[in-house]
Amino acid sequence: MTELLDSPDPVIAVVGATDHPTKYGGIIYRDLKAKGYRVLAVNPGRSEVDGDRCWPSLADLPEAPTIVDIVVPPARTLRVLAECTELGYRNVWIQPGAADEAVRSYVAASDLNALIDACIMVRARTRS
Repeated sequence: MTELLDSPDPVIAVVGATDHPTKYGGIIYRDLKAKGYRVLAVNPGRSEVDGDRCWPSLADLPEAPTIVDIVVPPARTLRVLAECTELGYRNVWIQPGAADEAVRSYVAASDLNALIDACIMVRARTRS
């Protein structure tokens, strides 16, 4: 999964993106953006994040993401994983705190390419 971060022009959808300065959805969104990644904000409760358009769901995105980065509570993570499966988005990065045993079981029974409990900010490099 981490090799996708180094692929040419990856698109990362951050589910749970927010403008809240101390929430990880906002911290991760801004970090990836500052590193030069193309990021798409997904949050049904927002129309904008960091001055960028925000979409209510993955189905509303203007293009298919390379990686779906999930930064929401585990109960919501399950719904996001179901949406990923339905849309054919196989590459999911589940941030620390976004998974529980139900999420792990769903991933184990699916054909998703998932990385669980690894912070994307630690793995992502600055893009030139």
